[in-house]
Amino acid sequence: MQETAPHSSDSPQLTEQHRELLDQMLDKWSLQILEALCERPLRFNELRRAIPIVTQKPLTAALRRLERNGMVERIVTSTRPIAVEYRITRTGKTLQDLIDALLHWTTVTLPAVERARARFDDQEEMRSV
Repeated sequence: MQETAPHSSDSPQLTEQHRELLDQMLDKWSLQILEALCERPLRFNELRRAIPIVTQKPLTAALRRLERNGMVERIVTSTRPIAVEYRITRTGKTLQDLIDALLHWTTVTLPAVERARARFDDQEEMRSV
């Protein structure tokens, strides 16, 4: 297959480090967490309510990954009882436009994707007969 655009040495290449970071930012829960935290800081249980299908263990794991990558910060308040709040960092906030663009793209593209899936499924069904 011929390339449509020449490779430029200035254009970024997908390295293992890029793939690892993207995998962590685009995993099952991270986008939803980041979307929720872009609106306002939230405590753990508020996040669980904002994403009702997530359970405690994967939410905790995703928050730790996001914190490790500098996208989210964990703030322990000195109130009684002590509370933990999560808020998006300046670096994490830079993802908001990208997340919004992805959500817009999925909204616009989903009907075509659903039609393609239906065609594929119909063809697969015909092949298995």
